[in-house]
Amino acid sequence: MESKLLLPAFYLPPISYFHTIKEHALPLLVEKHENYPKQTYRTRARIATANGVLELFVPVLHGRKEHGPIKDTRINYDHDWQRLHWLSLQAAYRSSAYFEYYEDDFVKFYNQKHNFLLDFNMEQLELFLKCFKLKRTLEFTGSYYTADDVIDLRNSVHPKKGNAWPDQKPYYQVFEEKQGFIPDLSAVDLLFNQGPQSGSYL
Repeated sequence: MESKLLLPAFYLPPISYFHTIKEHALPLLVEKHENYPKQTYRTRARIATANGVLELFVPVLHGRKEHGPIKDTRINYDHDWQRLHWLSLQAAYRSSAYFEYYEDDFVKFYNQKHNFLLDFNMEQLELFLKCFKLKRTLEFTGSYYTADDVIDLRNSVHPKKGNAWPDQKPYYQVFEEKQGFIPDLSAVDLLFNQGPQSGSYL
């Protein structure tokens, strides 16, 4: 039997990521030695706005180590993306039932600067696990993981592969009347709309 769930650390991960974690009651092994892959949820998140889906991107520094391990990938602060992301989250969810309940937990990600993408994403992962009441032990890989004693989900949840939770049931969303239900958005969408019931929904 597989002993751990092998995952990447994402930025404001999609709901299917946490559905998978809940589905497998296993310790989490986070990959920190993979080469930084472009165009994945490691640096992007999807939220619902009055105008449809908005993608938020965390810029990273590129250079000689562009293809180096994710643990060495640094966040780029040349532009004030933190302010733009937080304004976008406020515009999208200020009227949701639980935004104010969680606001203080999330605003810190946009007021503090993390040097490394992995540290930034890991802090969010720990917060989401707490909010969803998913008690899991967390550890990092010591090198790029190649053993077969894990459930390897490093490439399963990907923006170009569609919804990793195809039978996801609708829940109330702020702009649902205008946009219809949008599946597999960032888990903040579920949290801000469903609050403490989010863990049960997963």
